[in-house]
Amino acid sequence: MARTKVEFNNNQGETLAGLLETPDTSSKVTQYAIFAHCFTCSKDVAAASRISRSLSAKGIAVFRFDFTGLGNSDGDFANTNFSSNVDDLIAAAKMLENQYQAPSLLIGHSLGGAAVLSAAHHLPKVKAIATIGSPATADHVQHLFMRAVPELEAKGEARVRIGLREFNIKKQLLDDLNENTSSKHIGNLRRPLLIFHSPIDNIVSVDEAAKIYTSAKHPKSFISLDNADHLLSNRDDSEYVGATLAAWAERYIGMKESNAEQPNRKVANVRPIVNGSEVVVTELDKKFLRGLYTKDHDVISDEPINYGGENLGPSPYNLLLMSIGSCTSMTLRMYANRKKWPVDDINVRLVYERLEKEERITRYISFKGDLTDEQQHRFVEIADRCPVHRTLENNPVISSELE
Repeated sequence: MARTKVEFNNNQGETLAGLLETPDTSSKVTQYAIFAHCFTCSKDVAAASRISRSLSAKGIAVFRFDFTGLGNSDGDFANTNFSSNVDDLIAAAKMLENQYQAPSLLIGHSLGGAAVLSAAHHLPKVKAIATIGSPATADHVQHLFMRAVPELEAKGEARVRIGLREFNIKKQLLDDLNENTSSKHIGNLRRPLLIFHSPIDNIVSVDEAAKIYTSAKHPKSFISLDNADHLLSNRDDSEYVGATLAAWAERYIGMKESNAEQPNRKVANVRPIVNGSEVVVTELDKKFLRGLYTKDHDVISDEPINYGGENLGPSPYNLLLMSIGSCTSMTLRMYANRKKWPVDDINVRLVYERLEKEERITRYISFKGDLTDEQQHRFVEIADRCPVHRTLENNPVISSELE
């Protein structure tokens, strides 16, 4: 990959420092993206670098820069706020459009994610947006310096420790964050949105991802980062985000690749038309990566690496077990609610086995609640009444026709 140092001016005339990560050959660049780093971080944070490299390998040039007052950029951090970060993003996008090509993808990590969700409304040429461990609204970061609020109120300025560093902040930062408490703008994005978040993120709760997802309109997707920490400090986690983001972005940002350079990749630039209760499956490469679409939802499917895939999504058998498991859980919940049984946290774990004389799916059910032995026995019986379970047991006829 090639890195080019790029400087540009923000609205205040201050010089901001950035890096443009591109493939070794400039002709391979298909689209441009901007990566917005986390609060008080810099463009050189490990996750930003690794994700940028992954996207660059797929032909997406990524521009990441230091917000005003951070890293190698000019300005005083104490004079910045969330709104100035948004302005910096807009200035970066205009610079790319003037000197290279308008960005079609915005990526934001942590507070940078909240910033791209706001900046996108001013950038009509952006086609898709991704957030990583991001809060739904900017005011979420106030908890980082709540102890300094009395001093900010009294003196207008305070020195706070955020992570391993100390920063001077002014009351105007607090005031600006208090003005950014609404998530209504997320529902007006009118762009595809991909949300990455770890369920064990102890800096920004995964509940924030739920708020973003609930506020957004389709097409929208959520990907759990399992055991990842907030900064994606594990290389595997950040590289997984980069690879998955690149595969997802191909559907929406109009990437075009040379068949000679990428013999296995087939690009799906346009979302297929899906009617009613149909499901449509398209090829995203010439191996196993597939796009799965309903009228309102987008999912990807793949095979594990040891089967020749890239492990970017659940396998077909994983999806089958998920279908049975989700239907089972819903059926049990409906029954428990109807009977007014004290049942919480229903979990369904499924295992598929191909044995010598049969194929077997074993379903393990657990829950919290004080049920009698008779009620527990009945609960397991009800699991077998799941509609998907019944469909499979009824040996449905599956026919195929050329369309």
